[in-house]
Amino acid sequence: MKSLKLYGVQDIRFEEADKPVLEKEDDVIIKVKAVGICGSDISRYSKLGPYVEGMIFGHEFAGEVAEVGSGVKGIKVGDRVAGCPTFYCGKCESCKKGELSRCEKLTVIGARHPGSFAEFVKLPAKNLVAIPDNVEYGTASMIEPSAVVVHGFNRTTMQPGDEVAVMGCGNIGLLAIQWAKIFGAKKVYAIDIDEKKLEIAKEVGADVLINSLEKPAHEQLLEHTNGQGVDVAIESAGSPITSAQVFALPKKGGEVVFMGIPYGDVNVERFYFEKIVRNELTVLGSWNAISAPFPGKEWSTTVHYMSTGQINVKPMITHRLNLHEGPETFTKIINRDGFYGKVLFHPELD
Repeated sequence: MKSLKLYGVQDIRFEEADKPVLEKEDDVIIKVKAVGICGSDISRYSKLGPYVEGMIFGHEFAGEVAEVGSGVKGIKVGDRVAGCPTFYCGKCESCKKGELSRCEKLTVIGARHPGSFAEFVKLPAKNLVAIPDNVEYGTASMIEPSAVVVHGFNRTTMQPGDEVAVMGCGNIGLLAIQWAKIFGAKKVYAIDIDEKKLEIAKEVGADVLINSLEKPAHEQLLEHTNGQGVDVAIESAGSPITSAQVFALPKKGGEVVFMGIPYGDVNVERFYFEKIVRNELTVLGSWNAISAPFPGKEWSTTVHYMSTGQINVKPMITHRLNLHEGPETFTKIINRDGFYGKVLFHPELD
């Protein structure tokens, strides 16, 4: 089958791979219909390289069930599904407490197990989530990043009527804008330095757009909030700079949720650090997209709101490509050669 394999830093190759085969009675093989590039994929490609050289990359996908193991119940060939790409050990202290996202051995496909940048992928039956007919495969491939956002919001004490700032309007940020509204936010502030991303943020529901190239984000935000700040600030840019600046966005007693991964040292100036102490902020980290019972309410909730249209990812999707365009596309993204929002591969495309 066709696949994209990661061999090293900035070394991804379009190659033939062995199609997965059923080995365990709970195995399911899925024909991949759509698979997205995650922000973490870009970082691993550009800076870190693979966990296992030559591993099939990718983990955000949806597709059609092609084969099922002998012990699989409730899933049949032809079913439309999205895949939860995450594996947990079930034995560590966190797993025993039902805190699956904190598993000591947490991993996802595309790292140490063959991923979904391929025509077929294999997962245990429990990792599959049924998708309704009115949710197309491209949308369903983004259930996983959406569940990441829900997982983060579930950590907050956000209430209807709160105001939310989203720092960074990449794919996680654009989903966070929509989830903030579902969680009851009366006003959402979208912050970025890219006008195109801010335009998409407006399209998906942001109330106020802030370009932080013009003036520091917190100064603009305070002008909109009568000097108060917001109840909840989401860091979704994943940059060392914004990971410090986000502390100046919440009001006294507010919350900060980190959903981005900076992949670099974060140097926090005194001005920003003192906001944590003087404003008595609650600072929350959020990791992955799973909870108990596995894969978690994050997944069923996402499917529901995608089916109602309240989570709308179509404005975020800028490219639908074939797998063979993968190496060129990764190179263009890191070289900023053109504007790239959400990039989806459709292995069946010519």
